[in-house]
Amino acid sequence: MTALRHIEFLKNLEQLRFTGQLVQTDAAGQRWNFYFCQGRLLYATGGPHPVRRWRRNLLTFCPRIPTYRLAWQADLAKVDPTKHEFSWEYALLNLWVTQQRIKLEQAEKFIDAAITEVIFDVMQATEVTEKIQYSKTFSPLFQPIEVDTAVGKADLWQQRWHQAGLEGYSPNQAPIIKQPDQLRQLGSAQLYQTLIHLLDGQRTLRDVAVEMRRDVVEITSALQHFNQMGLVEFTSIADLPGLVFQREPPRASQIMVTPTSALIACVDDSSTVRNMMEQLLITSGYQFLGVEDPLRAIGILLARKPDLIFLDLIMPNVNGYEICEKLRKISCFRKTPIVILTGSDGYTNRLRSNFVGASDFLSKPLNAEAVLGVIHKHLQPASDLSSVQL
Repeated sequence: MTALRHIEFLKNLEQLRFTGQLVQTDAAGQRWNFYFCQGRLLYATGGPHPVRRWRRNLLTFCPRIPTYRLAWQADLAKVDPTKHEFSWEYALLNLWVTQQRIKLEQAEKFIDAAITEVIFDVMQATEVTEKIQYSKTFSPLFQPIEVDTAVGKADLWQQRWHQAGLEGYSPNQAPIIKQPDQLRQLGSAQLYQTLIHLLDGQRTLRDVAVEMRRDVVEITSALQHFNQMGLVEFTSIADLPGLVFQREPPRASQIMVTPTSALIACVDDSSTVRNMMEQLLITSGYQFLGVEDPLRAIGILLARKPDLIFLDLIMPNVNGYEICEKLRKISCFRKTPIVILTGSDGYTNRLRSNFVGASDFLSKPLNAEAVLGVIHKHLQPASDLSSVQL
């Protein structure tokens, strides 16, 4: 499996049973959107060519559906926007399944291919940043996909791409013939006519592969030879026009996580927990302070004075109860929210947590909704309930 940080972030959201949207943005400004329900993937879109990807997958998995934009827009007008939380693509697939124009398995294969392609493209990206938006409203219309399964498929594609020596190319590039006369001499008249039609600079390598019903790695490898000979050039092209999906205005119960300068600390000897908390909190707009050594925790916390502290219960040398009790004796921490983290959600633990002055209690494995919810509970004024969405 790839060890890229932005792919590991997907896996962390799976462990946190995250529900909502993840937006990943690369150094060039490309954005990809992932939609989660309880840590599993519902859909993925974005990148340089979301509409081209949509059209390719229609040709592959739903050949009876028209591939022209006006037909999609007419169908989209029939969709009740209150029933769909995100992209017009997902909304149309649901509509067509409901109308029995496509089968459920066709839609699920379509979604699986879209997610795999998006993850593959993210794997090629550099300097990726993340932003998350939690939502309680997301509900799966189709069978969600495990993150590990989707990443595994994309990783196999990446391995094949690299094994073919295609690291310098992107399947989103469009091939265009530069030397037609020389190319004509290298093959049959029928092949030449096919290439003239497809290699017009208006189709990406992925588009060409679908229209030829061939594998994109195979197609790119063949055209790479022509590219090295100077007969074919690879260039960047724009996406096809998309559709407008009219969403309803956000409801008061939907809480958008807004940027904040609050500093959140997590004292936990587990690097896995600290890393997951760091990624979740930073992408939610908070500052983060991770503390590994419980013996140094009080000194570090005194130096930084966080606005809220997550405190693991079971750690070597000293436990969370003892640290919490000592913090409460320091004037600057008497009112600081302290949340105890533990893998044992028992009455005795909760009672003792209250006795030493803990503000709240969260059970492991951690849940994104619970983590963001407890922060909102202790840091946001009651009047802000309509402006922050978890």
